[in-house]
Amino acid sequence: MLETDNDMVLMFEEAYKQQPLNEELGVQTFFANVRAGHWKSAHQVATKMHKQFQDDRYLYWSVISAVLQANDSTTPAPMRSILYKLAHRIITSSPTSPYQSNDRFYLHLSILRELELYDDAHKLLDSDHGRAICSTSLSCNEIRREIWQKKGMLVEEGRLAMTRILEKTDRNWLEFLSVLDATFSFFTSSVGSSESLEKGLHEVQKTQESFKQIAENDGPKDRSAALALLELEKRARTHGLSQGLTPGRKDSGRMVYLLQEYFTQVGDKVCCFEDLKAYLDLEEKESAQWTSFLQAVPHGFATPLELQRLINSYKLQRYNLTPQEMSRELETARVVLYTERYIEGLKLGSNLPSTELQYADDLALLAANTLVNLWKLTSEEQYLLNAITLLEFALTKSKQSFQARLILIRLYRLLGAPTLALDHYRALGVKQVQNDTLSHFLLSRASTFSLASTGDLTLASECLESTQIYLSNSQEVALVAMMASFYTRLILTLLQTADFVVRAFQGERYSQIPEFITFEERLENSLQRDVVKMEHLRMRLTHEQINSDIIDMELIELKFIFDRLHHDNRDVDIIPNYQSKQSDDIFTQTNLLGRNESASFYNIPLCSIIDSKFSQFGWLRTFLKVYIRAFQQASDLDDSVEEKLLIGDRPKPNFGGESRPPLRQRLAEPFIPEELAELTPHEQFFVNFGRALAEWLEPYHDYARPPPSVVLAEAAKQTELKTGYPLKGVDLEALSRSSSPSKKDEEPPVITTAPEAVTQFFEEMNKRFAATRSNSSLVESLHVATLAQEAFLLFTVETLRFKSAAVVKANKFGALVASFKSIRADAVSVLRTISEEMVKQSEVVATQETRKIFTDACAVVIDQGIDFDFSLNLAKKVTEAQKKVLGGSDITRIFYNINHLSLEKLVADD
Repeated sequence: MLETDNDMVLMFEEAYKQQPLNEELGVQTFFANVRAGHWKSAHQVATKMHKQFQDDRYLYWSVISAVLQANDSTTPAPMRSILYKLAHRIITSSPTSPYQSNDRFYLHLSILRELELYDDAHKLLDSDHGRAICSTSLSCNEIRREIWQKKGMLVEEGRLAMTRILEKTDRNWLEFLSVLDATFSFFTSSVGSSESLEKGLHEVQKTQESFKQIAENDGPKDRSAALALLELEKRARTHGLSQGLTPGRKDSGRMVYLLQEYFTQVGDKVCCFEDLKAYLDLEEKESAQWTSFLQAVPHGFATPLELQRLINSYKLQRYNLTPQEMSRELETARVVLYTERYIEGLKLGSNLPSTELQYADDLALLAANTLVNLWKLTSEEQYLLNAITLLEFALTKSKQSFQARLILIRLYRLLGAPTLALDHYRALGVKQVQNDTLSHFLLSRASTFSLASTGDLTLASECLESTQIYLSNSQEVALVAMMASFYTRLILTLLQTADFVVRAFQGERYSQIPEFITFEERLENSLQRDVVKMEHLRMRLTHEQINSDIIDMELIELKFIFDRLHHDNRDVDIIPNYQSKQSDDIFTQTNLLGRNESASFYNIPLCSIIDSKFSQFGWLRTFLKVYIRAFQQASDLDDSVEEKLLIGDRPKPNFGGESRPPLRQRLAEPFIPEELAELTPHEQFFVNFGRALAEWLEPYHDYARPPPSVVLAEAAKQTELKTGYPLKGVDLEALSRSSSPSKKDEEPPVITTAPEAVTQFFEEMNKRFAATRSNSSLVESLHVATLAQEAFLLFTVETLRFKSAAVVKANKFGALVASFKSIRADAVSVLRTISEEMVKQSEVVATQETRKIFTDACAVVIDQGIDFDFSLNLAKKVTEAQKKVLGGSDITRIFYNINHLSLEKLVADD
């Protein structure tokens, strides 16, 4: 069985060398290199095949391979331009016309665009064949538009776009944008020119009249022209114009008039709110006029269209609210209003099939947004309870409402009811790549709610389930020899992205190939993938016995993650946000522990995040530093040993990796403030503990670690025992030499006392836990308890090497090991106290009294028509879920997973 893509490449290359006239072997060799991402080799094979078999298809394969090599992240910038010039030379030497197919034409244009040969590209585009292709191919027309814009042909592009709009009734929004770009190009190209300004004013007026006429002709059947009028007015204001007539003068009623016209025409469509959000940057007087118009929308409704118009008016009014208009009393009144209208609106959908969404669903989402905002204003949990009651009720009417489920997932995590959040996440039916874009809703900081230490692996299993999309898309590096019992080769059962790329090559779909490659790269280097990996590791250590095998395996994978160039593919826009433009969006408001699932993007040298709308990269990078350093110290592996023991395809190195400082130096660098900002105060305290512990024990690990030759010899011995075959190139005599070691040349490092950040950590965490209990913060209590447990496990990893009496004696570390005893005793005592307190709390969280408190708190929505028994049943579910996570947090059980020891023995045994 072939283990890696590289094995496949080597096999076909060898076969092709032996039979150079076998065309099919040449094709398969090319495809093997494509699957492996070896674009340089693919280019060479395709060039060779074209010379041998004179098929133009192979010439274009050679060209696209050079382009893909240029686009590869590992290719140096100077080499990229050289590769594009090579591709241009090859494609221009082709005896066939570039117009032979749309995709060949697209490939030729894309190369000219990258080389900025716009005149050459224009010649191709301006021919009869070029115009014909662009009129039928969206991809070619898109690249034509881009080339014309970069060539400065904005006016020509605008005229062509207007022709398409008028003569071919093309309502593609990109055509309208092209017209607007051309119209306002007169104000940006010749600043200060009166002639240009006069011509620009004329063009603005002309465009406005054209769009107005189109909007009147289209009416309600198409909204493109009406929206284009709004865009025109917005740009006119940017340039100090109004109505396209007078410079430096703004008609304050023009934008409001257009908004009103658009709402009148499109207000009964779901898209109305999202369409208008971009044009609601209004002055105070305009805002008042707009709000008055919306308030005049009839509150009664007899049809779904009338209801949708009312919903859009509520959304737009809410988006326009000022902080003064979001007081507790006013927001509560809005909740009552939205809920009343929702209950009333359900009557319109009483006969809908159970698979359909109710017409009034957005009113429930509006009320939930308002309740979340009330919670942020007051910090009173009752508003979250009202929100989940209303949304759960809405789901009984619209079972397929994924938007309600997304909000509920976040709210249940805030309430410390992770099992209910998991139920809703599973009900979403997340599949394939959705795991990459949506799993953050459930799995961000999921270890806070993990019950893995008690044997409940539900969340840990969900982490593994969400990563199947990555495993089916790539092959992982594995360890052999001494880690053979942990070595697992996943047989790929799903069609890999590489197979789609091969099919695109076979069909000469050159416009699609770069997109497939980009998709594969974004998935392979997903930030969410590695965040979930870190969460799973934190859970894994609580229920598996900590030993050198786990440490070595995890160390290798974490090191790969640390040097990845990450892409953030997570979707936050999918959650319905109906908050005011002057307040945080609902995603930010519902961040767990108030920390950075939605932090702003910033660049980090060497290992950075790409295309991010929000970030958890600082959190990931900080925790990686802590765990890699701990595992590195506890492991006997160094780079030379890893190289011998690893098989499989390595991740592609990032360009510039050879110039980076050594990993050990980078791990010891101070934490970056922007990274720490993504951590909670308790997490910052934990990572400082991890760093202090590592710095204290580092010289003792370095002194006691066996030489690489001994580690390799031991690995070879274990491999031979398990497989019958020894590792090649390993000096087995190193084992016999190490069995009777001579004295080391240097003296052992001086034993120093543990730093205060280590010795006082657990007592401080005990105080923090008590503070969270007094504040009745269930989630924060779980958070502190989890970090205290995690610190103990990290301490166990760091001290694992010194459990061997032979190591302690040989290296004279008796005093060092003795100092572990008090730290461990403090940790055990604190963790036992925390565990007992959480179990006690679980006994009182799900009682008749707490359920009554829940239902009383939900009076806001119950009074509007939601059945009391429904609220009571939900109260039982929520309190039982809270009881489970508290009662299952028997932290002391992790002690049995460390070495199956009792508490007393664990404290006493050093």
